[in-house]
Amino acid sequence: MNSRIPVLQALVLLMLLAILPARAAEVAEPERIVRETTDQVLENIRQNLDAYKKEPAKLYAMVDRLVLPHFDFERMTALALGRYKRKVRGDQKDRLVKQFRDLLVRTYSKALLEYNGQTVSFLPMRGSVEQGDVTVRTEIDQPGGFPIPINYSLYLKDGQWKVYDVVIDNISMVTNYRSSFAREIKAKGVEGLIRTLQARNEQQKNG
Repeated sequence: MNSRIPVLQALVLLMLLAILPARAAEVAEPERIVRETTDQVLENIRQNLDAYKKEPAKLYAMVDRLVLPHFDFERMTALALGRYKRKVRGDQKDRLVKQFRDLLVRTYSKALLEYNGQTVSFLPMRGSVEQGDVTVRTEIDQPGGFPIPINYSLYLKDGQWKVYDVVIDNISMVTNYRSSFAREIKAKGVEGLIRTLQARNEQQKNG
């Protein structure tokens, strides 16, 4: 399942943001969520880096506790499937969402261990808080190079803001997966896609 953006790079950049000072009254709720979650994750990494390297299961648990509540994996999976979501039947949906979620958790968790102090600039947010769909825009500073734009798409679901896509350097993570999901389904069907994701998760677990 090759992709235009290395998944590891995408997830390394997903939450590795150094928090900039800001008064709560000046920051809209979706941006506050991105800032505060990042702050918690990075502080946790700084305090427990050696322990996480020795016991990745603890790292996965931390990511599961602090990061995943802010993501809507059902919507992300549906968007990644595109028109092929109509081919999903019965319990395939739950199993597919679980394997996709586990893949992102393990890849993102390992990527966190490569954090090397990048800083971020928050740009004016786009969209409408009132209408329940916004884009939190950031740029990651790269020493000696151009900043990398990373935008987080969030929508209001049952009174809570959830991330449903991340766009890195103008390439959508969801769209990026869509092409690989489509190839797998065309070749092996939905069950084949689930087996492929499961195999990748087992490989990461044992690696």
